[in-house]
Amino acid sequence: MSQKNETSILILSLIITSILTTVSFWWFTSRTGLNTSNSISDRSSYADKYNRETFAEVQGVPKGLFNYGGSTTWATIRKEIDPALQTVWPQFRLRYTQPNISIPSSGTGIQMLLDNQLSFAQSSVSIQDKDYEKAKQKGFTLVEVPVAIDAFAAVVHPNLNIPGITVGQLNDIYAGKITNWQEVGGPNLKIKAYRKGTPDSESHLEFVPTTTDALRKVANESGAIFQASAPLLISQCKVKPLPLGRTSNKFITPYKEPFIPLSECPNKRNQVNLVAFQSGEYPLTRRLFVVIKKNGQLDERAGEAYANLLLTNQGQELIEKAGFVRIR
Repeated sequence: MSQKNETSILILSLIITSILTTVSFWWFTSRTGLNTSNSISDRSSYADKYNRETFAEVQGVPKGLFNYGGSTTWATIRKEIDPALQTVWPQFRLRYTQPNISIPSSGTGIQMLLDNQLSFAQSSVSIQDKDYEKAKQKGFTLVEVPVAIDAFAAVVHPNLNIPGITVGQLNDIYAGKITNWQEVGGPNLKIKAYRKGTPDSESHLEFVPTTTDALRKVANESGAIFQASAPLLISQCKVKPLPLGRTSNKFITPYKEPFIPLSECPNKRNQVNLVAFQSGEYPLTRRLFVVIKKNGQLDERAGEAYANLLLTNQGQELIEKAGFVRIR
């Protein structure tokens, strides 16, 4: 066989192999449902969706007046985010809505969402199984989108002399197992623990309707304690935040050190310890969620748009400015 014929046969073999490979790949992808072009497109769409820099770059922001509400932890975020959103998207009008009877909370916000009173909810706790089931019974689903990290802090009277307490001790105080500050290294003084919520006659806790009421109580009662979201408490002028620890040999402050004396407030205020919150060194942190109603209607679009706006770089910067840890 001549060299010319050998070369022709080799080229023909390569062409046939290429054709067979292409046909085999087409047959495999059609049988398995794999679509490489769509997969690449989906990945690009996903990356594009969550890598927006500014509010103006977010697509699909609907027009209308949308009710939202829920956790009071979100108060400082709303203060920073809402005006900026309305400037960029004036047609995306947000209306903060409180419950008619009970006090605002994550739970009441999710319940109002289930009852069609809100377009989306702001929550500082995860959706409970019972709420997923209620949504299913109503013909839709709930989705929680994490947008920030929050930390819990405890505040006491400014004159209480104590270096800090462990998370276990804090839980025991609220469970009624520890009733005197002397039990955790403090003075011989009865503990009065305050919690925001509906009064319960059978509970040893003192319930108050708002964070403001709780702070007023703690500032005037030497044995009082109250816990809530750190950004709501650290900058206050009349109460002292307690360092917390997983163990008693290492307490972490919820505020940036050094501590600014309360006598210098309000000209100078303490700031939250974002570094410790972000690293996980501080022992009490949690995620904040936008809760979306997946029903294929305008409310779903509003909830998704709100979450996407908060996940832009601009939104995350404002979240950080409000005292929370950005997650993007």
